[in-house]
This record gives sequence, structure tokens and C-alpha cells, in this order.
Amino acid sequence: MIIQCFGKKKNAIAITTAKKGTGKIRINGIPINLIHPIVIKNKILEPFFILGSNERLNLNFDIFSKGGGKVSQIYAIRQSLSKCLVYYYYKCNMEKIDVSISKSNLLKIKYLTYDKKLLISDVSSIEPKKYSFKF
Repeated sequence: MIIQCFGKKKNAIAITTAKKGTGKIRINGIPINLIHPIVIKNKILEPFFILGSNERLNLNFDIFSKGGGKVSQIYAIRQSLSKCLVYYYYKCNMEKIDVSISKSNLLKIKYLTYDKKLLISDVSSIEPKKYSFKF
């Protein structure tokens, strides 16, 4: 199973591809372990911290980000990761119909209460300049 999701923040775009694997996360070809400072790494891994499960996900995440500034790229990456996790749990629980509330809906509620920007795109952009014509 291959899952592909995207996140946006201003001009930054991040595309996350999740495949079956051993749980590796790579951003633009660089493993997550090599990303410094730790604050940035923790901000990127926030969707996994909110997930709070002790089970290991057997997914490899390949993330491609471009455009915007570094902070905007980080927010786009965490948004695409959270969308990918919600979709993964939705696809996994398709077989279990008797469950009253699915893990994906519970995860959506957790993400939205923690930070709305984890699932909803930010469409803010620079407003064009208003020219004043004086006679």
C-alpha cells in the first residue's frame, strides 16, 4: 500500500509518500536522525507524539518539500505527515466495521484539538500592494 499526501503553508509545499517498510523517515533524502537542532526535529515529529501509541508503524515516510522559508516548510511537513497518518488508520480500519469510533476519527479529533493547522491548509499569502493615485 502506498499513501501520498501533501501539506501547504504559504508558498511551501510538502509531499509525503508512505510505503511499507521499517519505520524510517527521510526529508529530501536526509534521514530524520541527522536533522538539527532538536527543536526542529521535535516539531516535525509532533504528529507521532500526539499519536501516542507504543506500537511501531511499519511505514517508511519519504518527504519532499520545496518553496517558502524553512519554518513554512516545517509546518507543511508536519501537516502532510498528520494527513498521511489519518489516512493510513482510515485504510487499516476499513475491514473493522463494528468499531463505534474508528482510530482515524479519534486521531482527527486529537489533531484538531491540539493544533488546527495539522489537518487544515493555510491559504495565507502576501497581499498585493495598493497603489494610490494622487492628482
